[in-house]
Amino acid sequence: MVSSRKLSKVKAVGTENADIKRVLALCFRGQETLDALDIERMLSFDMGWLTPDQATEAIQALIRTGWLIGEEDSLWPIENFQSSVTPLGWHPRPERLLNPIIFSEDFTQSLPVDERPVNSSKVEQTKSIPNLQAADDDPRAGTTKRLLKFIARSSGLSSEEVQRRAARKQRALQHVTAWMALALVAREQGLEMNSVIEALS
Repeated sequence: MVSSRKLSKVKAVGTENADIKRVLALCFRGQETLDALDIERMLSFDMGWLTPDQATEAIQALIRTGWLIGEEDSLWPIENFQSSVTPLGWHPRPERLLNPIIFSEDFTQSLPVDERPVNSSKVEQTKSIPNLQAADDDPRAGTTKRLLKFIARSSGLSSEEVQRRAARKQRALQHVTAWMALALVAREQGLEMNSVIEALS
């Protein structure tokens, strides 16, 4: 016999699964793949469900937990969720997008991330980090690695996360050097820009 506590947990997990499926169904309606930036824009500016920073965090969490797969410039959901029904006036709880449960085909087998070991067959542990594009004729190109380490150390972000955010800015702005993209990340993190300039010197 299933205990009432376990049953209520299964129901809660099922609701979380349904919410994430609805979000992905709405984002990918008529689209096979989307850039991470496009999904972030939908969640923040179009839908108004999250702030831009939260949207960035949510996309990374959905990739980490197996709901989204592919590279950041070409993501798609692990399954086709277009059959998910979205009630009128519905909106997801931000917490369910920021801390999603690990994807599972079986609702009854799904548990929150902190209570279930990651299934390596479903979730890739190491995601490739997009490279920063440095121009050959950029005199500051040699300072990129030093600036990246400085921002990581000063902001508390990992070097990989700083590089990922800077690469995303390069993709979005297109004609931006690697060091300028890193400087924009530093500005977002509230770092003293004089220190950033010194790191570029």
